Amino acid sequence: MNGRDAGSHSEEAHVGGTGARLNWLRAGVLGANDGIVSTSSLVIGVAASGVGNDALLTAGLAGLTAGALSMGVGEYVSVSTQRDTERALVQKEKYELEHFPNEELDELTSLYEARGLSPDLARQVAVQLTERDAFAAHAEVELGFGEEDFTNPWHAAWASIASFVLGAFLPLITVLFLPADTRIIVTVVAAATALAITGTVSARLGGARVRPALVRNVLGGLTAMAITYGIGTLVGTRIG
Repeated sequence: MNGRDAGSHSEEAHVGGTGARLNWLRAGVLGANDGIVSTSSLVIGVAASGVGNDALLTAGLAGLTAGALSMGVGEYVSVSTQRDTERALVQKEKYELEHFPNEELDELTSLYEARGLSPDLARQVAVQLTERDAFAAHAEVELGFGEEDFTNPWHAAWASIASFVLGAFLPLITVLFLPADTRIIVTVVAAATALAITGTVSARLGGARVRPALVRNVLGGLTAMAITYGIGTLVGTRIG
């Protein structure tokens, strides 16, 4: 095959482009979920130590700021890496189309055969699409995305930051404006309800079953809150 290894395409990723379009929404749901869990756990742990509202507000705002920025930076770095991978796959495909056009035509034909077309029809379709726009044909069938579908790291970063802040405000407001004897339990209930919502949304976005995702989300959050509550109580007792 003109000097090229016939098995080289076995290592290429054939991925869909749907993830790029939902990237910012996924980041938003994850950001809200992390904002709820981390801030609820933080303020409950601090409240359990017996400190006043000023210390609670300081700890809550510090946790909110640090968490939002951490989520934003993490999403930007992660999605930037994904974007770099997509660009590399596109450049690789363009190189192969330029240097190995016959092999690429054979590959496109086989991809259409795999989709159910007869060998003759698959060949005709591959030839016509290649004559029209070879890269577009391969991008659609082989890669699942084109250059216009690259994921955007800034979309993911800002969606993550904004949703983290929104998620964090719920437990922060709840724990600050309720009496000391009820604020912890009400914060737990409010956070668990919000986690049930984000768990449901994330499951529907991923096409997964709602109940297992919801249960995992709520139990994970409750576990984190219980642990930090225990630590806060222990620290408050030792200091007191």
